Amino acid sequence: MEFASSSSSKVFNRTHQFSLLSTPSPSRKPSSLFNPSLNASFIRFSTTSFSPRDLSCKSTLRDTTTTRIATPKMVENGVRDFELSNLTALSPLDGRYWNKVKDLSPYMSEYGLIYYRVLVEIKWLLKLSQIPEITEVPNFSEEAEIYLEGLIDGFSMDDALEVKNIEKVTNHDVKAVEYFLKKKCQSHPEIAKVLEFFHFACTSEDINNLAHALMLKEAMNGVVFPVMDKLIKAICKLAEDNASTPMLSRTHGQPASPTTLGKEMAVFAARLSEQRHEISQVKIKGKFAGAVGNYNAHFSAYPSVNWPLIAKEFVESLGLCFNPYVTQIEPHDYMARLFHAFIVFNTILIDFDRDIWGYISLAYFKQTTKAGEIGSSTMPHKVNPIDFENSEGNLGKANGNLSHLGEKLPISRWQRDLTDSTVLRNMGEGLGHSLLAYKSVLQGISKLQVNETRLSEDLNQSWEVLAEPIQTVMRRYSVPEPYEKLKELTRGRAVTKDSIKEFIEGLEIPKEAKDYLLELTPHTYVGAAIELSKTLDIAVSLVNGATTL
Repeated sequence: MEFASSSSSKVFNRTHQFSLLSTPSPSRKPSSLFNPSLNASFIRFSTTSFSPRDLSCKSTLRDTTTTRIATPKMVENGVRDFELSNLTALSPLDGRYWNKVKDLSPYMSEYGLIYYRVLVEIKWLLKLSQIPEITEVPNFSEEAEIYLEGLIDGFSMDDALEVKNIEKVTNHDVKAVEYFLKKKCQSHPEIAKVLEFFHFACTSEDINNLAHALMLKEAMNGVVFPVMDKLIKAICKLAEDNASTPMLSRTHGQPASPTTLGKEMAVFAARLSEQRHEISQVKIKGKFAGAVGNYNAHFSAYPSVNWPLIAKEFVESLGLCFNPYVTQIEPHDYMARLFHAFIVFNTILIDFDRDIWGYISLAYFKQTTKAGEIGSSTMPHKVNPIDFENSEGNLGKANGNLSHLGEKLPISRWQRDLTDSTVLRNMGEGLGHSLLAYKSVLQGISKLQVNETRLSEDLNQSWEVLAEPIQTVMRRYSVPEPYEKLKELTRGRAVTKDSIKEFIEGLEIPKEAKDYLLELTPHTYVGAAIELSKTLDIAVSLVNGATTL
Protein backbone atom coordinates (compact mmCIF):
# COMPACT_ATOMS: atom_id res chain seq x y z
CA MET A 1 0.00 0.00 0.00
CA GLU A 2 1.24 3.46 -0.82
CA PHE A 3 0.53 4.63 2.71
CA ALA A 4 2.89 2.07 4.25
CA SER A 5 5.62 3.63 6.36
CA SER A 6 9.09 3.63 4.87
CA SER A 7 12.35 3.02 6.66
CA SER A 8 12.88 6.78 6.82
CA SER A 9 9.73 7.24 8.88
CA LYS A 10 11.68 6.79 12.10
CA VAL A 11 12.25 10.52 12.09
CA PHE A 12 8.51 11.13 12.34
CA ASN A 13 7.96 9.28 15.60
CA ARG A 14 7.17 11.71 18.36
CA THR A 15 5.09 12.03 21.48
CA HIS A 16 3.13 15.18 22.13
CA GLN A 17 0.96 16.32 25.00
CA PHE A 18 -1.51 18.92 23.82
CA SER A 19 -4.23 20.45 25.92
CA LEU A 20 -6.80 23.18 25.55
CA LEU A 21 -8.03 25.49 28.25
CA SER A 22 -10.50 23.80 30.56
CA THR A 23 -13.79 24.96 31.97
CA PRO A 24 -13.93 26.09 35.62
CA SER A 25 -14.00 23.33 38.19
CA PRO A 26 -17.58 22.09 38.77
CA SER A 27 -16.98 22.31 42.53
CA ARG A 28 -17.01 26.10 42.24
CA LYS A 29 -20.27 27.93 41.75
CA PRO A 30 -19.62 31.14 39.81
CA SER A 31 -21.79 34.15 40.42
CA SER A 32 -21.60 34.78 36.69
CA LEU A 33 -20.18 32.94 33.71
CA PHE A 34 -17.14 35.19 33.54
CA ASN A 35 -16.37 35.72 37.21
CA PRO A 36 -12.81 37.10 37.37
CA SER A 37 -12.27 35.47 40.74
CA LEU A 38 -12.47 32.00 39.25
CA ASN A 39 -9.27 30.10 38.61
CA ALA A 40 -8.77 29.26 34.97
CA SER A 41 -6.79 26.45 33.47
CA PHE A 42 -4.27 27.47 30.91
CA ILE A 43 -2.80 25.84 27.87
CA ARG A 44 0.24 23.64 28.42
CA PHE A 45 2.26 21.86 25.78
CA SER A 46 5.14 19.48 26.24
CA THR A 47 7.03 17.14 23.99
CA THR A 48 9.02 14.07 24.80
CA SER A 49 11.03 11.64 22.71
CA PHE A 50 9.37 8.25 22.45
CA SER A 51 9.87 4.80 21.06
CA PRO A 52 9.76 4.31 17.27
CA ARG A 53 6.36 4.15 15.57
CA ASP A 54 4.57 5.27 18.69
CA LEU A 55 2.74 8.56 18.89
CA SER A 56 0.05 9.55 21.33
CA CYS A 57 -1.65 12.73 22.37
CA LYS A 58 -2.68 13.30 25.97
CA SER A 59 -4.76 16.10 27.43
CA THR A 60 -3.69 17.65 30.70
CA LEU A 61 -5.28 20.39 32.77
CA ARG A 62 -3.65 22.56 35.38
CA ASP A 63 -5.08 25.25 37.62
CA THR A 64 -3.31 28.49 38.34
CA THR A 65 -4.12 31.40 40.59
CA THR A 66 -1.82 33.77 38.76
CA THR A 67 -3.21 33.65 35.21
CA ARG A 68 -6.86 34.16 34.38
CA ILE A 69 -6.86 34.05 30.61
CA ALA A 70 -10.35 32.58 30.49
CA THR A 71 -11.72 35.92 31.69
CA PRO A 72 -12.84 37.97 28.67
CA LYS A 73 -11.62 41.52 28.38
CA MET A 74 -13.77 44.38 27.14
CA VAL A 75 -12.33 45.88 23.98
CA GLU A 76 -13.52 48.47 21.48
CA ASN A 77 -17.28 48.68 20.88
CA GLY A 78 -18.01 46.57 23.93
CA VAL A 79 -16.90 43.31 22.28
CA ARG A 80 -15.40 40.72 24.61
CA ASP A 81 -11.84 39.59 23.93
CA PHE A 82 -11.55 35.84 24.52
CA GLU A 83 -8.54 33.60 24.91
CA LEU A 84 -8.68 30.23 23.16
CA SER A 85 -10.28 27.52 25.31
CA ASN A 86 -12.65 24.62 24.89
CA LEU A 87 -15.43 27.14 25.48
CA THR A 88 -14.23 29.76 22.99
CA ALA A 89 -12.87 27.61 20.14
CA LEU A 90 -14.68 28.39 16.88
CA SER A 91 -14.57 24.76 15.79
CA PRO A 92 -16.19 22.13 18.03
CA LEU A 93 -13.30 19.86 17.05
CA ASP A 94 -11.05 22.07 19.18
CA GLY A 95 -13.64 22.46 21.92
CA ARG A 96 -16.43 20.01 22.68
CA TYR A 97 -14.90 17.12 20.72
CA TRP A 98 -11.21 17.72 21.43
CA ASN A 99 -10.69 14.53 23.42
CA LYS A 100 -12.00 12.44 20.54
CA VAL A 101 -9.91 13.99 17.78
CA LYS A 102 -6.78 15.21 19.56
CA ASP A 103 -4.70 12.33 18.16
CA LEU A 104 -4.75 14.15 14.83
CA SER A 105 -3.30 17.32 16.31
CA PRO A 106 0.42 16.41 16.14
CA TYR A 107 -0.02 15.92 12.40
CA MET A 108 -2.73 18.26 11.13
CA SER A 109 -2.15 21.33 13.32
CA GLU A 110 0.00 24.41 12.78
CA TYR A 111 2.56 22.71 15.02
CA GLY A 112 2.49 19.66 12.76
CA LEU A 113 3.00 21.76 9.64
CA ILE A 114 5.98 23.56 11.16
CA TYR A 115 7.48 20.29 12.38
CA TYR A 116 7.36 18.68 8.94
CA ARG A 117 8.78 21.84 7.33
CA VAL A 118 11.73 21.62 9.73
CA LEU A 119 12.14 17.96 8.85
CA VAL A 120 12.18 18.61 5.10
CA GLU A 121 14.65 21.52 5.37
CA ILE A 122 17.09 19.47 7.46
CA LYS A 123 16.76 16.38 5.29
CA TRP A 124 17.50 18.49 2.20
CA LEU A 125 20.68 19.89 3.76
CA LEU A 126 21.78 16.33 4.59
CA LYS A 127 21.02 15.28 1.00
CA LEU A 128 23.13 18.14 -0.38
CA SER A 129 26.08 16.95 1.70
CA GLN A 130 25.92 13.62 -0.11
CA ILE A 131 26.20 15.08 -3.64
CA PRO A 132 29.91 14.93 -4.72
CA GLU A 133 29.66 17.91 -7.11
CA ILE A 134 28.55 20.22 -4.28
CA THR A 135 31.96 20.56 -2.68
CA GLU A 136 30.83 23.56 -0.64
CA VAL A 137 28.76 21.17 1.51
CA PRO A 138 31.12 18.32 2.39
CA ASN A 139 29.94 15.15 4.04
CA PHE A 140 28.90 15.90 7.59
CA SER A 141 30.60 14.18 10.47
CA GLU A 142 28.58 11.68 12.45
CA GLU A 143 28.36 14.20 15.28
CA ALA A 144 26.97 16.90 12.96
CA GLU A 145 24.39 14.50 11.51
CA ILE A 146 23.29 13.53 15.02
CA TYR A 147 22.95 17.21 15.86
CA LEU A 148 20.76 17.87 12.83
CA GLU A 149 18.62 14.78 13.41
CA GLY A 150 18.28 15.89 17.01
CA LEU A 151 16.66 19.11 15.86
CA ILE A 152 13.95 16.96 14.27
CA ASP A 153 13.55 14.38 17.03
CA GLY A 154 13.64 16.99 19.76
CA PHE A 155 11.44 19.58 18.05
CA SER A 156 9.29 21.02 20.81
CA MET A 157 6.32 23.30 21.27
CA ASP A 158 8.73 26.02 22.36
CA ASP A 159 10.59 25.58 19.08
CA ALA A 160 7.34 25.96 17.13
CA LEU A 161 6.49 29.09 19.09
CA GLU A 162 9.93 30.49 18.30
CA VAL A 163 9.26 29.93 14.61
CA LYS A 164 5.95 31.77 14.96
CA ASN A 165 7.71 34.69 16.66
CA ILE A 166 10.20 34.91 13.77
CA GLU A 167 7.25 34.84 11.37
CA LYS A 168 5.86 37.97 13.04
CA VAL A 169 8.91 39.78 11.65
CA THR A 170 9.29 38.02 8.29
CA ASN A 171 5.56 37.71 7.56
CA HIS A 172 6.60 34.54 5.74
CA ASP A 173 6.07 31.17 7.39
CA VAL A 174 8.60 29.09 5.45
CA LYS A 175 11.32 31.75 5.64
CA ALA A 176 10.75 31.79 9.39
CA VAL A 177 11.64 28.08 9.49
CA GLU A 178 14.84 28.74 7.54
CA TYR A 179 15.87 31.51 9.93
CA PHE A 180 15.02 29.34 12.92
CA LEU A 181 17.32 26.57 11.67
CA LYS A 182 20.14 28.99 10.94
CA LYS A 183 19.86 30.33 14.46
CA LYS A 184 19.87 26.82 15.92
CA CYS A 185 22.95 25.83 13.93
CA GLN A 186 25.07 28.99 14.02
CA SER A 187 26.83 27.80 17.18
CA HIS A 188 27.77 24.46 15.64
CA PRO A 189 31.21 25.00 14.02
CA GLU A 190 30.73 22.50 11.21
CA ILE A 191 27.16 23.31 10.24
CA ALA A 192 27.70 27.06 10.65
CA LYS A 193 29.93 27.00 7.55
CA VAL A 194 27.03 25.91 5.32
CA LEU A 195 24.09 27.85 6.80
CA GLU A 196 23.20 29.38 3.44
CA PHE A 197 22.55 25.91 2.05
CA PHE A 198 19.44 25.64 4.18
CA HIS A 199 16.59 26.07 1.67
CA PHE A 200 19.09 25.88 -1.20
CA ALA A 201 17.42 26.36 -4.63
CA CYS A 202 14.04 25.82 -3.01
CA THR A 203 10.80 27.63 -3.48
CA SER A 204 8.53 27.61 -0.44
CA GLU A 205 6.24 25.14 -2.13
CA ASP A 206 9.07 22.61 -2.40
CA ILE A 207 9.03 22.52 1.38
CA ASN A 208 5.29 22.88 1.83
CA ASN A 209 4.13 20.19 -0.58
CA LEU A 210 6.36 17.61 1.08
CA ALA A 211 5.28 18.74 4.53
CA HIS A 212 1.59 18.46 3.60
CA ALA A 213 2.17 15.04 2.03
CA LEU A 214 3.90 13.79 5.17
CA MET A 215 1.17 15.25 7.38
CA LEU A 216 -1.46 13.30 5.43
CA LYS A 217 0.56 10.11 5.19
CA GLU A 218 1.44 9.96 8.88
CA ALA A 219 -2.03 11.00 10.06
CA MET A 220 -3.61 8.30 7.91
CA ASN A 221 -1.20 5.59 9.01
CA GLY A 222 -1.05 6.59 12.65
CA VAL A 223 -4.63 7.63 13.41
CA VAL A 224 -7.27 7.25 10.71
CA PHE A 225 -6.61 3.78 9.27
CA PRO A 226 -6.53 2.06 12.69
CA VAL A 227 -9.96 3.50 13.56
CA MET A 228 -11.34 2.65 10.11
CA ASP A 229 -10.17 -0.93 10.54
CA LYS A 230 -11.63 -1.15 14.03
CA LEU A 231 -14.95 0.06 12.66
CA ILE A 232 -14.99 -2.45 9.83
CA LYS A 233 -14.11 -5.24 12.26
CA ALA A 234 -16.99 -4.21 14.54
CA ILE A 235 -19.46 -4.41 11.65
CA CYS A 236 -17.95 -7.75 10.58
CA LYS A 237 -18.62 -9.06 14.08
CA LEU A 238 -22.23 -7.90 13.88
CA ALA A 239 -22.50 -9.83 10.62
CA GLU A 240 -20.91 -13.00 11.96
CA ASP A 241 -22.81 -13.00 15.25
CA ASN A 242 -26.15 -12.59 13.48
CA ALA A 243 -25.49 -14.65 10.36
CA SER A 244 -28.49 -16.90 11.07
CA THR A 245 -30.84 -14.31 12.59
CA PRO A 246 -33.76 -13.99 10.12
CA MET A 247 -35.10 -10.54 9.41
CA LEU A 248 -37.84 -9.09 7.26
CA SER A 249 -36.43 -7.03 4.41
CA ARG A 250 -37.98 -3.77 3.35
CA THR A 251 -37.87 -2.34 -0.14
CA HIS A 252 -39.53 1.04 -0.60
CA GLY A 253 -40.33 0.76 3.10
CA GLN A 254 -42.62 -2.22 2.50
CA PRO A 255 -42.19 -5.90 3.53
CA ALA A 256 -40.00 -7.82 1.09
CA SER A 257 -38.24 -11.19 0.83
CA PRO A 258 -36.60 -12.12 4.16
CA THR A 259 -32.88 -11.88 4.77
CA THR A 260 -30.72 -12.24 7.86
CA LEU A 261 -29.53 -9.42 10.05
CA GLY A 262 -25.98 -10.68 9.61
CA LYS A 263 -26.13 -10.55 5.83
CA GLU A 264 -27.30 -6.93 5.87
CA MET A 265 -24.40 -6.03 8.14
CA ALA A 266 -22.06 -7.98 5.85
CA VAL A 267 -23.07 -5.76 2.94
CA PHE A 268 -21.78 -2.69 4.77
CA ALA A 269 -18.63 -4.41 6.00
CA ALA A 270 -17.74 -5.45 2.45
CA ARG A 271 -18.49 -2.01 1.01
CA LEU A 272 -16.48 -0.16 3.64
CA SER A 273 -13.61 -2.62 3.39
CA GLU A 274 -13.37 -2.19 -0.36
CA GLN A 275 -13.41 1.59 -0.09
CA ARG A 276 -10.84 1.57 2.69
CA HIS A 277 -8.63 -0.38 0.31
CA GLU A 278 -9.21 2.25 -2.39
CA ILE A 279 -8.09 4.98 0.00
CA SER A 280 -4.92 3.07 0.88
CA GLN A 281 -3.97 2.76 -2.79
CA VAL A 282 -3.77 6.51 -3.41
CA LYS A 283 -0.17 7.47 -4.15
CA ILE A 284 0.97 10.29 -1.89
CA LYS A 285 3.13 12.44 -4.14
CA GLY A 286 5.75 15.12 -3.81
CA LYS A 287 7.76 17.50 -5.99
CA PHE A 288 11.07 19.28 -5.48
CA ALA A 289 11.70 21.09 -8.75
CA GLY A 290 12.01 24.74 -7.80
CA ALA A 291 10.06 27.86 -8.62
CA VAL A 292 8.30 26.69 -11.79
CA GLY A 293 9.14 22.98 -11.92
CA ASN A 294 12.23 23.19 -14.18
CA TYR A 295 15.15 23.24 -11.70
CA ASN A 296 16.16 26.68 -13.06
CA ALA A 297 18.01 27.81 -9.94
CA HIS A 298 19.56 24.39 -9.40
CA PHE A 299 21.20 24.27 -12.83
CA SER A 300 22.34 27.88 -12.62
CA ALA A 301 24.47 27.00 -9.59
CA TYR A 302 25.53 23.44 -10.42
CA PRO A 303 24.90 22.67 -14.12
CA SER A 304 26.61 19.28 -14.01
CA VAL A 305 24.34 17.78 -11.33
CA ASN A 306 21.46 15.56 -12.42
CA TRP A 307 18.90 17.52 -10.44
CA PRO A 308 15.78 15.62 -11.57
CA LEU A 309 17.39 12.41 -10.30
CA ILE A 310 18.47 14.07 -7.06
CA ALA A 311 14.93 15.37 -6.51
CA LYS A 312 13.46 11.94 -7.17
CA GLU A 313 15.84 10.30 -4.71
CA PHE A 314 15.10 12.92 -2.09
CA VAL A 315 11.31 12.73 -2.35
CA GLU A 316 11.34 8.94 -2.31
CA SER A 317 13.68 8.91 0.71
CA LEU A 318 10.80 10.52 2.64
CA GLY A 319 8.49 7.64 1.73
CA LEU A 320 6.60 9.60 -0.94
CA CYS A 321 6.05 9.06 -4.66
CA PHE A 322 7.90 11.46 -6.95
CA ASN A 323 5.99 13.63 -9.39
CA PRO A 324 8.34 14.92 -12.16
CA TYR A 325 5.76 17.00 -14.06
CA VAL A 326 4.86 20.01 -11.96
CA THR A 327 4.73 23.81 -11.91
CA GLN A 328 5.66 25.69 -8.75
CA ILE A 329 3.24 23.41 -6.94
CA GLU A 330 2.56 19.71 -6.88
CA PRO A 331 -0.81 19.75 -8.70
CA HIS A 332 -2.69 18.14 -5.78
CA ASP A 333 -4.45 15.63 -8.03
CA TYR A 334 -3.58 12.86 -5.58
CA MET A 335 -5.20 14.86 -2.80
CA ALA A 336 -8.39 15.13 -4.84
CA ARG A 337 -8.35 11.36 -5.36
CA LEU A 338 -7.75 10.80 -1.66
CA PHE A 339 -10.47 13.16 -0.45
CA HIS A 340 -13.03 11.89 -2.95
CA ALA A 341 -12.24 8.33 -1.85
CA PHE A 342 -12.88 9.47 1.71
CA ILE A 343 -16.21 10.92 0.65
CA VAL A 344 -17.30 7.55 -0.75
CA PHE A 345 -16.28 5.78 2.46
CA ASN A 346 -18.14 8.36 4.52
CA THR A 347 -21.23 8.17 2.30
CA ILE A 348 -21.38 4.40 2.74
CA LEU A 349 -21.17 4.95 6.48
CA ILE A 350 -24.02 7.48 6.34
CA ASP A 351 -26.08 4.74 4.67
CA PHE A 352 -25.15 2.42 7.55
CA ASP A 353 -26.05 5.05 10.15
CA ARG A 354 -29.47 5.58 8.63
CA ASP A 355 -30.20 1.86 8.36
CA ILE A 356 -29.22 1.22 11.98
CA TRP A 357 -31.31 4.25 12.99
CA GLY A 358 -34.26 2.66 11.20
CA TYR A 359 -33.71 -0.76 12.75
CA ILE A 360 -33.62 0.85 16.20
CA SER A 361 -36.87 2.64 15.34
CA LEU A 362 -38.41 -0.73 14.42
CA ALA A 363 -37.11 -2.13 17.74
CA TYR A 364 -34.94 -4.66 15.91
CA PHE A 365 -32.15 -3.35 18.11
CA LYS A 366 -32.31 -2.27 21.72
CA GLN A 367 -29.68 0.07 23.14
CA THR A 368 -27.97 -0.52 26.44
CA THR A 369 -28.31 2.38 28.82
CA LYS A 370 -25.72 4.08 30.95
CA ALA A 371 -26.45 5.25 34.47
CA GLY A 372 -26.97 8.99 34.63
CA GLU A 373 -27.47 9.52 30.89
CA ILE A 374 -30.57 11.39 29.72
CA GLY A 375 -32.26 10.82 26.36
CA SER A 376 -34.74 13.69 26.45
CA SER A 377 -35.08 16.74 28.67
CA THR A 378 -38.83 16.19 28.89
CA MET A 379 -39.49 12.51 28.05
CA PRO A 380 -37.76 10.31 30.65
CA HIS A 381 -38.35 7.06 28.76
CA LYS A 382 -36.29 8.06 25.69
CA VAL A 383 -33.14 6.19 24.66
CA ASN A 384 -32.20 7.95 21.45
CA PRO A 385 -29.83 6.66 18.73
CA ILE A 386 -27.60 9.67 19.32
CA ASP A 387 -24.32 8.02 18.33
CA PHE A 388 -25.54 7.20 14.83
CA GLU A 389 -27.13 10.64 14.49
CA ASN A 390 -23.89 12.29 15.64
CA SER A 391 -21.98 10.20 13.12
CA GLU A 392 -24.32 11.07 10.27
CA GLY A 393 -24.06 14.77 11.01
CA ASN A 394 -20.29 14.77 11.26
CA LEU A 395 -19.89 12.71 8.10
CA GLY A 396 -21.93 15.29 6.24
CA LYS A 397 -19.74 18.05 7.64
CA ALA A 398 -16.61 16.12 6.72
CA ASN A 399 -17.80 15.48 3.18
CA GLY A 400 -18.59 19.14 2.64
CA ASN A 401 -15.03 20.06 3.59
CA LEU A 402 -13.42 17.21 1.66
CA SER A 403 -15.53 17.96 -1.40
CA HIS A 404 -14.28 21.53 -1.49
CA LEU A 405 -10.69 20.38 -1.06
CA GLY A 406 -11.07 17.84 -3.87
CA GLU A 407 -12.65 20.34 -6.24
CA LYS A 408 -10.45 23.34 -5.47
CA LEU A 409 -6.94 22.01 -4.94
CA PRO A 410 -6.25 20.73 -8.50
CA ILE A 411 -6.95 24.23 -9.84
CA SER A 412 -4.17 26.83 -9.76
CA ARG A 413 -3.75 29.77 -12.16
CA TRP A 414 -0.83 29.37 -14.57
CA GLN A 415 2.29 28.21 -12.72
CA ARG A 416 0.67 28.87 -9.30
CA ASP A 417 -1.56 31.08 -7.26
CA LEU A 418 -1.97 31.16 -3.49
CA THR A 419 -5.55 29.95 -3.20
CA ASP A 420 -4.41 26.45 -2.27
CA SER A 421 -2.40 27.67 0.72
CA THR A 422 -5.29 28.73 2.93
CA VAL A 423 -7.40 25.76 1.81
CA LEU A 424 -4.70 23.23 2.68
CA ARG A 425 -4.75 24.47 6.26
CA ASN A 426 -8.22 22.95 6.54
CA MET A 427 -7.29 19.34 5.81
CA GLY A 428 -7.57 18.55 9.50
CA GLU A 429 -11.21 19.62 9.54
CA GLY A 430 -12.33 16.96 7.07
CA LEU A 431 -10.24 14.26 8.71
CA GLY A 432 -11.30 15.41 12.19
CA HIS A 433 -15.04 15.25 11.53
CA SER A 434 -14.53 11.87 9.82
CA LEU A 435 -12.60 10.51 12.79
CA LEU A 436 -15.23 11.83 15.19
CA ALA A 437 -17.95 10.10 13.15
CA TYR A 438 -16.09 6.77 13.08
CA LYS A 439 -15.70 6.83 16.85
CA SER A 440 -19.39 7.70 17.29
CA VAL A 441 -20.40 4.68 15.19
CA LEU A 442 -18.12 2.43 17.22
CA GLN A 443 -19.69 3.70 20.41
CA GLY A 444 -23.16 3.17 18.99
CA ILE A 445 -22.40 -0.37 17.87
CA SER A 446 -21.13 -1.23 21.35
CA LYS A 447 -24.57 -0.36 22.76
CA LEU A 448 -26.63 -2.47 20.32
CA GLN A 449 -28.56 -5.53 21.49
CA VAL A 450 -30.46 -7.61 18.95
CA ASN A 451 -34.17 -7.95 19.75
CA GLU A 452 -34.91 -11.35 18.24
CA THR A 453 -38.45 -11.36 19.61
CA ARG A 454 -39.32 -8.24 17.65
CA LEU A 455 -37.64 -9.58 14.51
CA SER A 456 -39.67 -12.78 14.78
CA GLU A 457 -42.92 -10.88 15.29
CA ASP A 458 -42.52 -9.01 12.03
CA LEU A 459 -41.79 -12.21 10.13
CA ASN A 460 -44.82 -13.96 11.63
CA GLN A 461 -47.03 -11.13 10.42
CA SER A 462 -45.65 -11.16 6.87
CA TRP A 463 -46.62 -14.45 5.25
CA GLU A 464 -47.28 -12.55 2.02
CA VAL A 465 -43.52 -12.57 1.35
CA LEU A 466 -43.84 -16.24 0.39
CA ALA A 467 -45.72 -15.18 -2.75
CA GLU A 468 -42.34 -14.82 -4.45
CA PRO A 469 -41.08 -18.41 -4.01
CA ILE A 470 -44.53 -19.89 -4.69
CA GLN A 471 -45.00 -18.13 -8.01
CA THR A 472 -41.38 -18.91 -8.98
CA VAL A 473 -41.94 -22.66 -8.41
CA MET A 474 -45.23 -22.41 -10.31
CA ARG A 475 -43.32 -20.94 -13.27
CA ARG A 476 -40.92 -23.87 -13.19
CA TYR A 477 -43.78 -26.31 -13.60
CA SER A 478 -45.59 -24.24 -16.24
CA VAL A 479 -48.59 -23.34 -14.11
CA PRO A 480 -50.47 -20.64 -16.09
CA GLU A 481 -50.36 -17.03 -14.85
CA PRO A 482 -48.51 -17.70 -11.56
CA TYR A 483 -47.70 -14.05 -10.88
CA GLU A 484 -51.25 -12.94 -11.48
CA LYS A 485 -52.72 -15.64 -9.24
CA LEU A 486 -50.38 -14.71 -6.34
CA LYS A 487 -51.11 -11.04 -6.90
CA GLU A 488 -54.84 -11.74 -6.54
CA LEU A 489 -54.21 -13.74 -3.35
CA THR A 490 -51.86 -11.30 -1.59
CA ARG A 491 -52.07 -7.74 -2.84
CA GLY A 492 -54.03 -5.52 -0.47
CA ARG A 493 -55.29 -8.47 1.51
CA ALA A 494 -54.45 -10.01 4.87
CA VAL A 495 -52.34 -13.08 4.24
CA THR A 496 -51.96 -15.77 6.91
CA LYS A 497 -50.16 -19.03 7.33
CA ASP A 498 -53.44 -20.87 6.72
CA SER A 499 -54.34 -18.99 3.54
CA ILE A 500 -50.88 -19.63 2.10
CA LYS A 501 -51.12 -23.30 3.01
CA GLU A 502 -54.54 -23.60 1.38
CA PHE A 503 -53.25 -22.00 -1.81
CA ILE A 504 -50.23 -24.31 -2.03
CA GLU A 505 -52.28 -27.44 -1.46
CA GLY A 506 -54.47 -26.50 -4.42
CA LEU A 507 -51.55 -26.26 -6.85
CA GLU A 508 -51.03 -28.86 -9.56
CA ILE A 509 -47.29 -29.34 -9.11
CA PRO A 510 -45.15 -32.39 -8.17
CA LYS A 511 -45.48 -33.60 -4.59
CA GLU A 512 -41.84 -32.88 -3.67
CA ALA A 513 -42.20 -29.28 -4.84
CA LYS A 514 -45.46 -28.90 -2.94
CA ASP A 515 -43.90 -30.36 0.23
CA TYR A 516 -41.00 -27.92 -0.05
CA LEU A 517 -43.35 -24.95 -0.27
CA LEU A 518 -45.47 -26.21 2.64
CA GLU A 519 -42.35 -26.39 4.82
CA LEU A 520 -41.29 -22.87 3.88
CA THR A 521 -41.86 -20.02 6.38
CA PRO A 522 -40.87 -16.35 6.46
CA HIS A 523 -38.17 -17.37 8.96
CA THR A 524 -36.58 -19.94 6.64
CA TYR A 525 -36.98 -18.22 3.27
CA VAL A 526 -33.61 -16.43 3.44
CA GLY A 527 -31.82 -17.82 0.38
CA ALA A 528 -28.01 -17.66 0.65
CA ALA A 529 -28.05 -14.97 3.35
CA ILE A 530 -26.57 -17.20 6.05
CA GLU A 531 -23.75 -18.41 3.83
CA LEU A 532 -22.96 -14.87 2.67
CA SER A 533 -22.67 -13.75 6.28
CA LYS A 534 -20.44 -16.62 7.30
CA THR A 535 -18.02 -16.17 4.39
CA LEU A 536 -17.61 -12.43 4.89
CA ASP A 537 -14.10 -12.82 6.30
CA ILE A 538 -13.00 -14.25 2.96
CA ALA A 539 -14.51 -11.36 1.04
CA VAL A 540 -12.93 -8.77 3.32
CA SER A 541 -9.50 -10.42 3.22
CA LEU A 542 -9.59 -10.59 -0.58
CA VAL A 543 -10.31 -6.89 -0.78
CA ASN A 544 -7.53 -5.93 1.61
CA GLY A 545 -4.99 -8.42 0.39
CA ALA A 546 -4.54 -9.96 3.84
CA THR A 547 -6.40 -12.35 6.13
CA THR A 548 -7.02 -9.59 8.67
CA LEU A 549 -7.77 -5.93 8.32
